[in-house]
Amino acid sequence: MKKDQIIKQVVEFVKQTCGEDRTGHDWEHTYRVWWVAKKIAKKEGADMFVVELGALLHDIADFKFNKGDDKVSSKITKKLLNKLEVDKSIIKKVMYIVDDVSFKGAGGKNEINTIERKIVQDADRLDALGAIGIARTFTYGGYVGRKIHDPNIQPILCKTFEAYKKSDSSSINHFYEKIFLLKDRMNTKTGKEMAKKRHTFTKIYLKEFLSEWKGTK
Repeated sequence: MKKDQIIKQVVEFVKQTCGEDRTGHDWEHTYRVWWVAKKIAKKEGADMFVVELGALLHDIADFKFNKGDDKVSSKITKKLLNKLEVDKSIIKKVMYIVDDVSFKGAGGKNEINTIERKIVQDADRLDALGAIGIARTFTYGGYVGRKIHDPNIQPILCKTFEAYKKSDSSSINHFYEKIFLLKDRMNTKTGKEMAKKRHTFTKIYLKEFLSEWKGTK
């Protein structure tokens, strides 16, 4: 099967799998990550086929909805790509991407040694910033029953992935616990440049939110 045909099959699989998601990890999120990853890959130089597959499958089974198991995505990926008769060396590279692309707490290690994984992670993190990122934060917060804001609950910068998985905070605290950390954790030059504008917009939004919350505006 040709590469473009494989991509088409994977797109349909992801649409069917994530189409009904209401947490902000839906097909539209994957679609944005896919296209941003391709944009970064063109500038940074990478195996485009691996980048596309990794971006399309990066959230096929997020650990947050699988009892904290961060290996479900790679298992599904392996099964699907084997079925599509993708070369085993390619499958291994894609599994490496989906295995560890997610944010895992303020103290989580980010040991990445392939440009393809760096690109997909940057694309995914960019979708957590800016206007889209703000919308997704409150969408997910509402889905899991988080408060929008509680001044009595302080942000916690989790030092381990296990602590991050168990964290139960407010949506506003999520900006401090994850979103504002992303700009300085981008991997590629292109990703860093794209993150600056989105980071700035997010900071402006939060400042306005807190002003309105306190009744000063």
